[in-house]
Amino acid sequence: MNSTTPIAITHLGLCTPLGLTPQAVLDNLIAGSINGMQWRDDLLFERAVLVGQVDVQLPAIPATLKRFDTRNNQLTLLIAQQIEPAVEQAKRQYGNQRIGLVIGTSTSGIATGEAALAVQQRSGEFPQDYDYAKQELGDTSQFLQAYFNLSGPCYTVSTACSSSAKVFASAKRLIDAGICDMVIVGGIDTLCQLTLNGFYSLESISSGHCQPFSANRDGINIGEGGALFTLEKAVHKGDKKAIILSGIGESSDAHHISAPHPEGQGAITAMQAALNMAGLQPEQIDYLNLHGTATPKNDAMESRAVQQVFSNSLPACSSTKPLTGHTLGATGAIEAAFCYLLLSDYNKQQYLPPQIWDQEQDPNDPSLPLVAKGQQANIRHVMSNSFAFGGSNASLILSRSGSNNEALKNTALKIKALKNIVSDATETSQDV
Repeated sequence: MNSTTPIAITHLGLCTPLGLTPQAVLDNLIAGSINGMQWRDDLLFERAVLVGQVDVQLPAIPATLKRFDTRNNQLTLLIAQQIEPAVEQAKRQYGNQRIGLVIGTSTSGIATGEAALAVQQRSGEFPQDYDYAKQELGDTSQFLQAYFNLSGPCYTVSTACSSSAKVFASAKRLIDAGICDMVIVGGIDTLCQLTLNGFYSLESISSGHCQPFSANRDGINIGEGGALFTLEKAVHKGDKKAIILSGIGESSDAHHISAPHPEGQGAITAMQAALNMAGLQPEQIDYLNLHGTATPKNDAMESRAVQQVFSNSLPACSSTKPLTGHTLGATGAIEAAFCYLLLSDYNKQQYLPPQIWDQEQDPNDPSLPLVAKGQQANIRHVMSNSFAFGGSNASLILSRSGSNNEALKNTALKIKALKNIVSDATETSQDV
């Protein structure tokens, strides 16, 4: 990817267990609110389970798009309406064909398929409006393309828990290649029995509230929600307060189908690649949103990887999953949205999201500087980690646009140093 092309995050829409509006989400985020976590008895077959739940009225799918009628797409529509004016303006400015869509998900309309299968088991026939395509992974991207009436590139990334972090890399490639002027990215996942019972069969569901990095952690809480962003070249915008997608790192260590590499080799590679693209040193990261699932192996791996990358300059860290649950394919986008809000004017007092846990550090893992309630910082550069099954890893860095001057100077110095090395080597070879 061309790391010299600055990409601005120009608009945000979101809906999470923490709220529907940016200010509400930020307020609940920095308060460490767990009000969005609810017990449900209709998801696991064997017991009740604590999940992150969206409790808002979802809009109906328009009659002309009934083929896309799922709860996942209803949630998508609610979020899409928040960025719709910006998309309509971009259509007039760039043209429908110059706007791309890249969405991450892992559930799509599976819950709708589950309900249809239940009807079929009772009556012997599927409902008349049943369409298998509703639970295909590309359904949400296709719905958004139809809703916005776009004709640019449109596809889905589904790499489990890194899905909607990797969409940012896909969007940057489309913009760098000159294919798109704007790309809508994000992720949406909704609760369904398949994913809950799947993780339960892996013995990865917590018996209560998840406890990332605790000695007492016993697994994840699953949640639902989504976030959508518009990305454009920063040079098209004169806003000095723009929030920039400054760094992206991807890796695939393929250590195991479900377990991460124990020393976090892929995670280390992703974080270092993001820092290199941003032209930043580890000590310049002011906050790190940890993947922090509260499974024994993830937290052990991630704490080692973070220690390896940041060494003696560990940034303030926290996992926000105790507040929302793990939203699977949507988690990268939702946590990128949290990072965006931390850097935005909504966060005037520059609070950080606290770590909500039992504060019993696991003595077998490296200790991280986890955020306490009320903690503040001068927030300029924020990193967010997303690590998935199969060793699919992604790290994002978001920055305030003015903060990139220092990063650009660092990059320029590195380039100058490399040129000097090449020049010296050339002179030496000529002497020889």
